[in-house]
Amino acid sequence: MSILFHENTQTFHLTNGQISYLMKVLPDGSLGQLYFGRAIRDRESFDHLLEMHPRPMSACVFEGDKRFSLEHCLQEYPVYGTTDFRRPAVGLVQPNGSRIASFVYQSHTVTPGKPGLAGLPATYCEEAGEGETLTICLRDPLLKVSLLLSYTLFRDLPALARSARLVNEGGQDLHLTTAMSLSLDLPDSGYELIHFSGAWSRERHMKVRRLEQGIQSVESTRGHSSHSHNPFIMLRRPGTGEDSGEVMGFSLLYSGNFLARAEVDPWDTTRVTLGINPFGFDWKLAPGESFQTPEAVVVWSGQGMGDMSRAFHRLYRTRLARGQWRDRPRPILINNWEATYFDFTEDKLVTIARAAREDGVELFVLDDGWFGARCSDSAGLGDWTPNPDRLPGGVTRLAERIEALGMQFGLWFEPEMVNRDSQLFRAHPDWVLQTPGRRASLGRNQLVLDFSRTEVVDNIYEQMSKILSQAKVSYVKWDMNRSMTEVYSAALPPDRQGEVMHRYILGVYDLYDRLTRRFPHILFESCASGGGRFDPGMLYYAPQCWTSDDSDGVERQKIQYGTSFCYPLSSIGAHVSAVPNHQVNRLTPLSTRANVAAFGTFGYELDLNRLTPEERAQVREQIAFMKEYRQVIQFGDFYRLLSPFEGNFTAWMVVSPDRRTALVGWYKVLNEVNGPYRRVRLRGLDPSLRYTVDGGSEHFGDELMEVGLLTTDSAAGERQPDEPPARDFDSHIFVLKA
Repeated sequence: MSILFHENTQTFHLTNGQISYLMKVLPDGSLGQLYFGRAIRDRESFDHLLEMHPRPMSACVFEGDKRFSLEHCLQEYPVYGTTDFRRPAVGLVQPNGSRIASFVYQSHTVTPGKPGLAGLPATYCEEAGEGETLTICLRDPLLKVSLLLSYTLFRDLPALARSARLVNEGGQDLHLTTAMSLSLDLPDSGYELIHFSGAWSRERHMKVRRLEQGIQSVESTRGHSSHSHNPFIMLRRPGTGEDSGEVMGFSLLYSGNFLARAEVDPWDTTRVTLGINPFGFDWKLAPGESFQTPEAVVVWSGQGMGDMSRAFHRLYRTRLARGQWRDRPRPILINNWEATYFDFTEDKLVTIARAAREDGVELFVLDDGWFGARCSDSAGLGDWTPNPDRLPGGVTRLAERIEALGMQFGLWFEPEMVNRDSQLFRAHPDWVLQTPGRRASLGRNQLVLDFSRTEVVDNIYEQMSKILSQAKVSYVKWDMNRSMTEVYSAALPPDRQGEVMHRYILGVYDLYDRLTRRFPHILFESCASGGGRFDPGMLYYAPQCWTSDDSDGVERQKIQYGTSFCYPLSSIGAHVSAVPNHQVNRLTPLSTRANVAAFGTFGYELDLNRLTPEERAQVREQIAFMKEYRQVIQFGDFYRLLSPFEGNFTAWMVVSPDRRTALVGWYKVLNEVNGPYRRVRLRGLDPSLRYTVDGGSEHFGDELMEVGLLTTDSAAGERQPDEPPARDFDSHIFVLKA
């Protein structure tokens, strides 16, 4: 692993044997991009990659030099208005109204390991030898603003972490209107853009489009990363699949408003930018103050999207997630929400927990409705004290009763929200986001607390800490159930209102950080009405996230498949819910509900007492299966085999690190009549090992990968008496052992 600087040619070369990243100081002192991709040999000069030709209608940097125009150069952190007309990475408004800036190279440092980002989530190195960090200092001498670009190259992964920090070293107030985490100029546009879109209950559906001249982007303006789009995109060469071809993945470690943009100019160069959404963003940078962007991670692979995904999985699972639960298999839980909603008593909850314990469940989670005047979703939020009518002994006694059954106890919070019908709102009506003189819009009958204010965060912290200190709580589900509207903070002056949304997210991170530090034993699971804030920023504090409110086994195939392109299975909260499914009214078989949920952090969202004895027996088998294989599932290597976006079948698999155990999930949506014989080619196995399939037939790894695993069922012809019937919404998990 090396971060090299060639003084004579002013060239940087970051390489770890897997990737190379090349930059150069340009003639005007700014920083230019030369190459990003598969590792190449180092040399003193890569100046031949800096192509400059006179082009009509170009504005040029130097008088008399028609060749050097920033419009036609690949740049590292571009600005607008000094001969470059593309979208910039940074924008500054000055007291005289000017928006022009020019950052020139000053110096650089190389340090072992990776420094953290104060108040922000970030990847990390546990040992200095795991990575190296290059920090390049650029400066605008007129504005007296320094720009510090940070690049961390990881030793064992084709990944680069990037961020930027701006420091106002002058004597005037400035306003930062754009501050992207990453900008990458590519020499051509021969890519497909892939992003993951959706809405509540159908999150992260894969969308593919060819790059064209112009701008293509996804973003959030909702105050959170959102159900609509995810802060993750890919650029792949046409023809790239799971196992071959070139692809780059761009991921933002941030939970607020974001922008992911690909701009193709008339000469087919491509600019990728990723960071805080400039829309509505305006950060006052007073003298002596600095601004740190969130971190972005880019991964390059020449072996297809599967290889890229496994690089993200490894990085985020082991060097983004933190704490006692990072490397531990997650407990099998049962959540009472779909079993009871608001209709419960302490005894009713204990009855549900007792049945779950009999079947092997390890953790009981009490969801919404345990606090304040919370008899519906119109009251109680903000008052984090037990409701004595439902819990006469408080959370403490309920937790003790659950613990006495031999189970752990978990609790639901929605700390960022408040109802008008609450003691907190009546005491502090100015603590919500609301614009003076305007109507305050409601979502789920609730308002958003102003987490940009320290006193608000302090209050919620004290309330939550009191509960978590008094009761034996092993798990917290942190929910967030509405987007931001009428965004305005009563605590900030007019010229700082453009900071509210970012300050809000910093407040969320602050509360997470305080709670996880004080209660390191608690497993936190983030949630935002399902998948509304499923992003890497959350994984830094909570190693798993509720993936979607739609837990139907059929719908979840697309949701979990799309999620897997960036996020590890250990982060994917997946449950078996009641039928008819509460989102789609579908009667999905219990086996398929479990076979999909198995590829995540497994649990149940129903009342086991309402199941038949036969179904209870299935549940016990499912739980025993998960206890045997969850280590492999949550921490093994994941491979996508058949896409639910391309046909009637879905298949994926997980392989243990030693490649001696593998589990293959196979799913069918609608049944066939007299269908073809079917097989699935597996991945990741040891070709020389002999694997038993479901304890029966034996096959070498190379056969299973090159010929395939037979998945034909009785729908391929006339069903025989000794064959199980094929059906809609069918599934099977194949267990391979060597």
